[in-house]
Amino acid sequence: MADINRDDNEIELAGPPRFRYGERVVARSVIRNDGTYNGRDIGEVLVHKGEIGYVVNINTFLQQFYIYAVDFVESGHRVGMRAKELCTLDNLPDEVLAQLGDKAQALSTLGSARPSAATPTSTEAP
Repeated sequence: MADINRDDNEIELAGPPRFRYGERVVARSVIRNDGTYNGRDIGEVLVHKGEIGYVVNINTFLQQFYIYAVDFVESGHRVGMRAKELCTLDNLPDEVLAQLGDKAQALSTLGSARPSAATPTSTEAP
């Protein structure tokens, strides 16, 4: 336990959680098993950078940090992650959406069952 980096200057619990239940989030980096994920080898990749998941639970760690249980549908893993390891897809600031321009509309279909306008349906020719 001595090797845990506590980021002593930061106490996330002083404010509200950054993400909400059901919120779509994306992994900011590759997440490997640190030994706390049963049934997988230590060091095995659990979540790839850019993988989309949904916040299914919010807990705390060391009376200092929020830990978000995120269900990553593509890989089938449910992983506990810190806020700094995640980015929202549902609540991006207006200035970020403005920078994305036309690409911002595609965000609404990422990680959802709704097909985008560019995706042909089974009755349409490819």
